[in-house]
Amino acid sequence: MSHTKAGRDDLLKRVRRISGQVQAIERALEGGADCAKTLHLVAATRGAINGLLDEIIEDHAREHVAKPGLSDEERAQGVEELLEAIRRYSK
Repeated sequence: MSHTKAGRDDLLKRVRRISGQVQAIERALEGGADCAKTLHLVAATRGAINGLLDEIIEDHAREHVAKPGLSDEERAQGVEELLEAIRRYSK
C-alpha cells in the first residue's frame, strides 16, 4: 500500500485507537462488566474497524481502479483485489 504513505499516520492512529478499544473489551470481560457495557464496547470497536476498512477500500478503488493511466490489466487486478476484500468482509 505504498500509495497510502501520505495517510499512513492517520491510519496508524485509527489502528491504535482500535487496539485500545479491543483492550477495553478484554478488560470488561475480565472484570465481569455488565452485558450492555460490553456490547457497547464491541459495537464501537466494530464501527471503528468498519470505518478503517471503508477508508482503505476507498483508497484502493481510487488508486488501483479509477486512477487515470492504469492499463486494463492493472485495473482488472485492482478490481479483483477489491472484490476479494469485499467477499471476505461480507462473510
